[in-house]
Amino acid sequence: MGLYTKLADDIKEVDVIIAGGGTAACIIAGRLAEADPNLSILIIEGGENNHNVPSVVNPAFFLQHLLPTSKTALFYKGNKSQQLGDREPIVPSGGMLGGGSSINFMMYTRGQRSDFDSWNTSGWSADEVLPYMKKLETYHGPGNKELHGHDGPIHVSDSTFRNTRSESDFIQAAGQVGFPEIEDLQDLDANNGIQRWLRYISKDGKRQDTAHTYLHPKLQDGKHPNLHVVVESQVNRVLFEGKRAVGVEYRPNPAFQASIGLTQTPLQTVKARKLVVVSCGACGTPPVLERSGVGNPEILKRAGVPVVEDLPGVGHDYQDHHLTLYPFRTSLEPGETIDGILSGRANVGELVEKKDPILGWNSIDISSKLRPTEDEVAAIGPEFKSAWDKDFKNAPNRPLMLMGLVSCFLGDPAAVPAGQYVTVGNYTAYPYSRGHMHITGPGLDDPLDFETGFLSDKHDIDLKKQVWAYKKSREIMRRMNTYRGELALGHPRFPEGSKAGCVEIDAPLGEVQDLVYTAEDDAAIEQTVRETVATTWHSLGTAKMAPREEMGVVDANLNVYGVQGLKVADMSIPPKNLGANTNNTALMIGEKAADIIIKELGLKA
Repeated sequence: MGLYTKLADDIKEVDVIIAGGGTAACIIAGRLAEADPNLSILIIEGGENNHNVPSVVNPAFFLQHLLPTSKTALFYKGNKSQQLGDREPIVPSGGMLGGGSSINFMMYTRGQRSDFDSWNTSGWSADEVLPYMKKLETYHGPGNKELHGHDGPIHVSDSTFRNTRSESDFIQAAGQVGFPEIEDLQDLDANNGIQRWLRYISKDGKRQDTAHTYLHPKLQDGKHPNLHVVVESQVNRVLFEGKRAVGVEYRPNPAFQASIGLTQTPLQTVKARKLVVVSCGACGTPPVLERSGVGNPEILKRAGVPVVEDLPGVGHDYQDHHLTLYPFRTSLEPGETIDGILSGRANVGELVEKKDPILGWNSIDISSKLRPTEDEVAAIGPEFKSAWDKDFKNAPNRPLMLMGLVSCFLGDPAAVPAGQYVTVGNYTAYPYSRGHMHITGPGLDDPLDFETGFLSDKHDIDLKKQVWAYKKSREIMRRMNTYRGELALGHPRFPEGSKAGCVEIDAPLGEVQDLVYTAEDDAAIEQTVRETVATTWHSLGTAKMAPREEMGVVDANLNVYGVQGLKVADMSIPPKNLGANTNNTALMIGEKAADIIIKELGLKA
């Protein structure tokens, strides 16, 4: 098997090096090996192997990856931000083979038609990327069969478990608030409604990450001897001869080395005869490019890195969907949430032994793409209305917010009484806020200058979106039969006597009327958003595919401007954001990148 923690001594040079072993990287490597088993390919991944790891393959354990002690996630610390209550926001990223697809929430969400068309890049319109979306999937859901794939490596299904009681309850409540149930929100055109969500989980309950679906079968079938993967190894930089990328410099990852006095993590090199592909993600790719001498000369000079190519778009324009989470009490039964698994009350060993269907559940049965009414827009204020009229009013394909229902308390279980909770997640589809990701020195251990930019936009439009979403999600929850009030610790600190204050109740509300919020209540919501807003793990845009004069880093064929033999293929390339969780776009980028490379190398597709 061509998977190593230390690269075999005889592998000094290969045809194609893929720096990073994340979502898109595994697809590229698998497709290239499929096209030509004689092509020598090397993936270099900083994290560990994910093969048959229980917390990866069993969806119900997905939150283990976000524990502070996790070695399967990379935790990027943002700069302290005044607009976030002087917090240093943390952005976790995939930190093992398979990248985000190995540790994410497994939500099957495609972008909107207008998203891809707005990229304004030849070959990347919605009609042109849909075939790649279909190619990657075997779809077991509802809707128009012609818009989905039916023989791809990744299964999309209901998995082995749904909490149909809470999902139907949410749908009837959302209908009362004005949002209909939509059979298939992932057809690129549907919008402004609720769906019974599908997952990147097989019908027998296994996570569908790209390492298990594209890579491991080829590593184990004995037919692809030239496919190599080295894990627990960090890429430092791309090596150049003149302007041509000829290899990479990497080292053993210190996080996986025995910590004794003689431990060393020396830098090593491996050469690429044909191509280097950087696929380290929106947070990881800019530092690799900048340490390689590709980036803004001022940043490189400050970091002590010689300039290979003046490319100021590298690390510029960081974006993420802004997420807020609000917990609610419910009358659900123990088997209808994953609170028992998260808190330790459930006997996990017994669940595994009897192959309980709940292990195949990601606890998210409902999500949505939502827009406010024109009356609601006007009520939010003139600056918000101006932004709405410019970017949303005449673009009905664009949701303002995405909203999901997670069947658990999405936080430390020790902080709340034993019970069955749900958490509403609201995440901004197209934030105006921007940040950056840059190096401060030439080495892997030098600190990063990471500005998330959350809530930094002019006129606080992103903040106002979140206030609207909080009020709207609460009205949906208050109309659910299983609603038993708010968990106050996760909600705004409303003034004493506020009519919008949190409640605890023993039965459903009757004759529900919308809450009325005062200016003081709005201020409390805004303060809570600033203190709690966080990443949705949807980082993108830091090496965007756009004209060079528009701060672009790569062209339509993913070539890095100004150099040869170097491509970028990951979520750093989208030039504009998406009204969706980003994993599907990362998968599509992997498939399209593989197709581009196969054609350029003259391989059989």
